[in-house]
Amino acid sequence: MEAKAAPEWRVHASIGSILLLNTLTVKLAPAGPWGADSFTLGVFGLIGLAFLYTAWYRLTFKRKGLVPWMDLWENPKDSSRTVIVAGLAIIASAWLAGNVVEEALPKPTGLILTLVGLLTLLNGVYVYLSVGALSDLE
Repeated sequence: MEAKAAPEWRVHASIGSILLLNTLTVKLAPAGPWGADSFTLGVFGLIGLAFLYTAWYRLTFKRKGLVPWMDLWENPKDSSRTVIVAGLAIIASAWLAGNVVEEALPKPTGLILTLVGLLTLLNGVYVYLSVGALSDLE
């Protein structure tokens, strides 16, 4: 029986990178039906982040999907610490985006980064507690 090939992730990474770079540097966007090119630019940025997340998921777990189930993690206890640190780093970058470099970024950048950081932190804490203090194994 042949091993199932990992799904392609490079296309998603390329599209996501192009959309995110456009949002942060070039800033090309039509006004759209709502008449605000800045809103369209934000939508492009969110879509770019979604593509980058999908590429990361496919590269990391070698399968299609979006939810990083604990069963997919090779070493949940150590990985959860890394995820917790990443969540805290994203929250710190949200503070920077909202205070230090506020003029260079779109207005809701800090809010979106805070949301992503808190979700990442929640996932890391959940996994850490599930394999540690709250696990059934003794």
